[in-house]
Amino acid sequence: MAQGPTPAPPRPGAPTPAAPAPKPAPTPASVAPRGDVRRAATARPAGAGASPGEEMTGAQSIVRSLEEAGAEVVFGIPGGAILPTYDPLMDSQRLRHILVRHEQGGGHAAQGYAHATGRVGVTMATSGPGATNLVTPIADANMDSIPLVAITGQVGAASIGTDAFQEADIVGITLPITKHNFLVTDPDDIPRTIAEAFHIASTGRPGPVLVDIAKSAMQSRTTFSWPQDVQLPGYHPVTKPHSKQIKEAARLLASARRPVLYVGGGVVRANASAELRRLVDLSGAPVVTTLMARGAVPDTHPQNLGMPGMHGTVPAVAALQKADLVVSLGARFDDRVTGALSSFAPHAQVVHADIDPAEIGKNRDVDVPIVGDLKEVIADLLPELEREHEAKGKPDVEAWWRQIDDWRETYPLGYSEPDDGHLAPQHVISRLGEISGPESIYVAGVGQHQMWAAQFIRYEHPRTWINSGGLGTMGFSIPAAMGAKVGRPDTTVWAIDGDGCFQMTNQELATCTINEIPIKVALINNSSLGMVRQWQTLFYDKRYSNTDLHTGHGTARVPDFVKLADAYGCEGIRVESMGEVDAAIKRAMEIDDRPVVIDFNVSRDAMVWPMVPAGVSNDDIQYARGISPAWDRED
Repeated sequence: MAQGPTPAPPRPGAPTPAAPAPKPAPTPASVAPRGDVRRAATARPAGAGASPGEEMTGAQSIVRSLEEAGAEVVFGIPGGAILPTYDPLMDSQRLRHILVRHEQGGGHAAQGYAHATGRVGVTMATSGPGATNLVTPIADANMDSIPLVAITGQVGAASIGTDAFQEADIVGITLPITKHNFLVTDPDDIPRTIAEAFHIASTGRPGPVLVDIAKSAMQSRTTFSWPQDVQLPGYHPVTKPHSKQIKEAARLLASARRPVLYVGGGVVRANASAELRRLVDLSGAPVVTTLMARGAVPDTHPQNLGMPGMHGTVPAVAALQKADLVVSLGARFDDRVTGALSSFAPHAQVVHADIDPAEIGKNRDVDVPIVGDLKEVIADLLPELEREHEAKGKPDVEAWWRQIDDWRETYPLGYSEPDDGHLAPQHVISRLGEISGPESIYVAGVGQHQMWAAQFIRYEHPRTWINSGGLGTMGFSIPAAMGAKVGRPDTTVWAIDGDGCFQMTNQELATCTINEIPIKVALINNSSLGMVRQWQTLFYDKRYSNTDLHTGHGTARVPDFVKLADAYGCEGIRVESMGEVDAAIKRAMEIDDRPVVIDFNVSRDAMVWPMVPAGVSNDDIQYARGISPAWDRED
């Protein structure tokens, strides 16, 4: 069995080597919880102080408001109801508009931009089908707490509710999947509404906000006035944690014998990775990073056990199951991590810190709830933990680490070479990570390739791993990589995609070519809907119903991805043998004037291991097919 990258085993009590300093990303606005925006905060938005009193159209007010809110890039596509705004947008010296080929692509691009930079992503679409095409990226941003503002055109105010041409109640449609949304029919309300939208999207737990603006409001005259502050009565995201809860968390962490730090994407959203690193070092506890938190702690840190959950590492899953204390930081105890919730971490007390109070206790009972911004929570926890150590000494976790090290030695991440003559996808992805390095950004689609990318690439910095975690949106990778590259143009950005996902949004390669956005695409082509096929292999007696995509593994390639790349103005490369892998990746790294698509023909029989089947206990994890770790039979 070939082994993938595994962290060096820790030495309890030994000093932890310093991780390489991450390349600094632009500092985002403070970030915030999903919730009813009728609870709100007061803030001074970017651009406050712009000269008021200028007369203009509502459309011009939209453009000016986006400028004053601090937007730099808008991913969008025009249409009838939004068309009045596209005219003054052409004159803006501060906004870059990128014409996408599909509204879904524009939404995912705005997500990728937001995830890579920490700033609010902006997308724009017309009414009706244009707006409804944004539903998927809005829902995706809601699940993964991505700050997003979607501006949609609506039919004229007098026509709303009449089933006018291209009318859709996008406010009603998106109400369950946005942090908040607005319908604007009065042009005087445009600046205030957009200021509020950016504030809501980026404070507390971040999320998507929709601003639907009637065409009549765009065409009417108004006097522009940018608000000096945002007044949202009742919306007061709690950022400062309660000192009593912090002290109790420190007491538990200082006395636990089998602690685990369970880190979720909230740490990345809060820009709290530096504080987290200090907590990991101080506590001596093992840490697991969820799919959304990869890179929050360097994979090379000796206390990092990797990813927990359905396709997590055996040590990460085992540590949570055997822990006597779980300290959850910005995670939400979702089903892909817990397995059967009733049997998850059965012996553990739980400290749960999150900026969204609705998440605490939602799935798992909590012993110590902490509501607050993770950056502040961890900053307050550190001195309290130090005081506990000074008063009572550090806890004895040597036996715990001996057990963990045994799991790491016995059950490392690895894979078997395929016997069908095709490439091992794990090898391809491992080599990609090693050659491109930890400073690159990796953006995955959804499926087997997503899990392999999370497992076999070492992530050393936050915001270098981007994927659709909560919603699991196929088609996410290409447009999200495009948005990430726009936000971080000096960083190498790889889209790691499957042949199924790729065919959903590959039209955005045209956007990349025309706008000189040179992303690189590693296409993990197994000619199948790979994860569905894996489940058919394991649970449906190998009845492969409607999972063969005919994109390779034979004379017929529908489509031929190399020819498709060439048609889009990209560099297309096909790799079919082990000896070609490194050369193709290095060739792609040398090309910076256009996108690159590498068609890696991999085995369709490769599977993602370890695996916890859906709905069963994490105790039933399988290391490989038919192989279950011995620990799941321990008392």
